[in-house]
Amino acid sequence: MSTRSTAAALSARLVDTMGLPVRVELDRTLRVKVIDACGMACTFCHNEGTPVVTDNLGRSPRDFDAAGRSGRVSIYLASNGARFLPATVAPDEEFVSALCTLRDALSLDELHLTGGEPSLHPRLAEVIRAAGRAGFRVCMTSNGENGARVLAGCAREGLDRVNFSIFGTTANELAQVQHARFADERRAERKIQALRDAVQVALAAGIRVSANIVVPDYSHAPRVRRLLRDFSPALSVRLLNSLHDGAGSIDAIERILSDVGGTAVEHRVTAGVSGWRTAYRTPTGRELLFKKIRRVRLLETCIGCRFNNDTDCEEGFYGVRLYRDRQGGYQVGVCIQRMDLCMPVSRFVQSSLCQEVITLRDAEYGQLSLV
Repeated sequence: MSTRSTAAALSARLVDTMGLPVRVELDRTLRVKVIDACGMACTFCHNEGTPVVTDNLGRSPRDFDAAGRSGRVSIYLASNGARFLPATVAPDEEFVSALCTLRDALSLDELHLTGGEPSLHPRLAEVIRAAGRAGFRVCMTSNGENGARVLAGCAREGLDRVNFSIFGTTANELAQVQHARFADERRAERKIQALRDAVQVALAAGIRVSANIVVPDYSHAPRVRRLLRDFSPALSVRLLNSLHDGAGSIDAIERILSDVGGTAVEHRVTAGVSGWRTAYRTPTGRELLFKKIRRVRLLETCIGCRFNNDTDCEEGFYGVRLYRDRQGGYQVGVCIQRMDLCMPVSRFVQSSLCQEVITLRDAEYGQLSLV
């Protein structure tokens, strides 16, 4: 199926199933892995496709280990062909130059900081300032563990939004998704308190905040209710279905939304990437988002890929990522399951892969905007 027919099919499905208005945006986001360090050891972490540095220093790519002594994991590493270890991004002219090159090639305007855990970056505010110099609005995904210490300074440098990833609202919930050596409820309780403190600091500093929470099944409903109860209504909550749990996860989210009196008000689709959301309003006026993955593929690179089927390709095309390579320079990637596709920035912007991204994005936007 062509890009145009895929977009048209999605458009028809969005309109026919719920009769809601559809807001379409063009993907102009670049994700950048600013640091590999993280104080958690979540058992489902993809670590942006890269090896965990502390477990792989001194190893050659053929010997990279997906789960080493640190307790952290990179779940796709065994098969994704990663060829480099990531380095901590420095807020220098090389970084700014890489951002400007990609900005101009892909018409980008938003930078999304990832990790590891970005709040552990020792010069995070300077990274945000450098990105602002390059013309980017800056957002960040964070588990909140160091946010209370750094977010006020980040706000002063222009940080616009933080998406907090919430893996548990109680110590027991958080401990259950950590590596066995870190499954300590006292430690987990400290992490949860750090998250609460980070949310408070972000709100006080004027940063927009949202929370991502994965819902595998209905047994997680109390976790969602606690999140809504314990955190400010200013925190926009995004419910993500678990790809591993299939239809059961989707049914659970729909049931939870019904439980809280949520009313669907709008579909929000980003042309050129696989994520889309349906916005709900509760009787109190709080916004909830049901975030889903749709089938988006680059028309040449993805079609012949060995992972291009309904079970192996979990993320779809999710956008462009930037990494700093410990061997020197910056690398661009388009898939955490195909890290063998990464290439230096200067080569990427001249490549057919870059043009594929532009073609997909523009074709989808043209079709989806007709809804």
